[in-house]
Amino acid sequence: MLGLGIGLAVGLAAMGVGIGQGITGNGAMHGMARQPEASGRIQTGMLIALAFMELVFLLSFVTALILQGKLTTGA
Repeated sequence: MLGLGIGLAVGLAAMGVGIGQGITGNGAMHGMARQPEASGRIQTGMLIALAFMELVFLLSFVTALILQGKLTTGA
């Protein structure tokens, strides 16, 4: 069951981050198209949001690696 949980955790985290990044990019592109003069501020906010989303995925990946270590040692 731990192996199944590891796979589900990484898979769902990757799917959620991918969807979130797509929505963020879409919103930023629409915002820049509507207000080209504010594109610098929109792009900065988008990049910060994308970095936080990647951090969430990396934390779930590291957690999965730690759990995999527990799975292989049997502890």
